[in-house]
Amino acid sequence: MTEQTPPAAAGRHEGLTAVLDALEQAVQAARAVPMSASVLVSRAELLDLVDQARSALPTQIGRADEVLAAADAERAAARADAERIEAAARRRAAELVEQESVVAQATERAAAIVREAEETARGLRRDADDYCDRRLADFEIDLGKVLTQVQAGRAKLAGRLDDPED
Repeated sequence: MTEQTPPAAAGRHEGLTAVLDALEQAVQAARAVPMSASVLVSRAELLDLVDQARSALPTQIGRADEVLAAADAERAAARADAERIEAAARRRAAELVEQESVVAQATERAAAIVREAEETARGLRRDADDYCDRRLADFEIDLGKVLTQVQAGRAKLAGRLDDPED
């Protein structure tokens, strides 16, 4: 049985995935043993690929650790940003609620002032109407007296007109 070296496995491979791809290619490109599901592969080539995988593994794990550390740092920064934004939003919401409370109090106070002003206006109108009614009553009394005097004067004149001797 002859061992076969596929061209893809001949060079050095970078990264664990590339080494695994080369292993897969070496097995697929291997010559089949007649009357069997087995294949002939180059022991030296496969052992070289296994060594490459072992040497790539720490590098790949190191890179994965770096990526995970960077992701953790980004996540922590994002969480800190989110907490800062949430705190600012809570402060703003509290301010808006407080402003809304102030607006509600101002609206209540304005309504109370309007009610007081309307009550005062009704009172002033009542007082003015009362004053006018008293003045008109006084004027009516004065007019009644004047009317009585006018009637008395006319009656006296009428008596003189009827009695020519005076």
